[in-house]
Amino acid sequence: MSIAYFDHAAATPVRPEVLEEMLPYFRERFGNPSAVYDLGSGIKEVLEEQRAKVARLLGARPQEIIFTSSGAEANNLAVKGAALAHLKKGRHVIVSGIEHHSVLNAARYLEKFHDFEATFLPVDRFGQVDPERLRQALTPATVLVSIQVASNEIGTIQNIPALAAVCREAGVLFHTDAVAAAGQIPLNVEELGVDLLTLSGPALGGPKGVGALYFRKRLRLVPQIHGGIQEDGRRGGTENVPGIVGLGKAAELAATELADKGPYLASLRDRLVEGVLKAVPEVIYTGHPKRRLPGHASFCFEGVEGEALVFLLSRQGVYANTGSACASKALKVSPVLCAIGLSPAVAQGSLVFTLERSNTAADLEAVFTHLPPAVARLRSFSPVWHKKMAAGGAGP
Repeated sequence: MSIAYFDHAAATPVRPEVLEEMLPYFRERFGNPSAVYDLGSGIKEVLEEQRAKVARLLGARPQEIIFTSSGAEANNLAVKGAALAHLKKGRHVIVSGIEHHSVLNAARYLEKFHDFEATFLPVDRFGQVDPERLRQALTPATVLVSIQVASNEIGTIQNIPALAAVCREAGVLFHTDAVAAAGQIPLNVEELGVDLLTLSGPALGGPKGVGALYFRKRLRLVPQIHGGIQEDGRRGGTENVPGIVGLGKAAELAATELADKGPYLASLRDRLVEGVLKAVPEVIYTGHPKRRLPGHASFCFEGVEGEALVFLLSRQGVYANTGSACASKALKVSPVLCAIGLSPAVAQGSLVFTLERSNTAADLEAVFTHLPPAVARLRSFSPVWHKKMAAGGAGP
């Protein structure tokens, strides 16, 4: 059975070029970068080369890149590290209500253990934050705002330059989680106007277990992992050299391929959306219809449990997800879908497709073949669906 894989936001294969670049650092070039002899000092140079590659993807300076174990760790370092480093200014942070759990829970941690106040900004029906609403939420005690570049659940892209400008005018630090956006749309930290930005290796076709944080030069951070002097004392622990090499190569490839990749993914996505909306009745296309990631399509199918739909599709070789992979087993209604105004009953029927260059027109045909009967089967068992049909198919 052939496979049509549409869950690249959760996991994506390591690119062959990336794996090839990594392999020597597991055996032949195994030295510790902190060692003073040549086996170590040579590896230190390699790490700086990767730092430069990641920096080029973002229009940043190499010395403004910190390597971490994941995007989640980078988000924690950004939110908690920056907030705790600026306690003299105040104890107030602002995040949007649809952030990744690593940002939301970092803000809650500051509330619970460090006497911070956290404001969770609402979004509109497309998942966008209004810059004026952000301006009104700022207080003299606000030290940090964190709003993602784009949602990995509904695909909506935020107006980061406008949001960051509001913070810059008020002298407030601005962090953005760019994990879902990196490699799909151009990212330049100067054009975005951000102070901190998060990346993840797997999202770029690199290995799991590695991420990076951009931080504007001279910005103070309190380390969240205490140890040695690695990463200039900002993040303790022996560096994951193979992973960092993989991230550097993935970033290098992303920078060279971005101009062609975006249009290809957008074309494939638009065909997917058109086909799904045509083939299945009573479907809601979630997120912004135009201002969204090129490789992202998300839907809610009324009268359907998203997890059951994912299971049925997987048995036919079609792999998608119900939303964030970090929350897909929590058995709770998506807070992102509730934040954009969907009822819990409708939000339960979420299905998210995240595409990559490896996806083809044949993959779309697999969706069009297997999705309609899977939805019909689940609806045939659904009391909610039968009640809706008996009422004449009225909206939610």
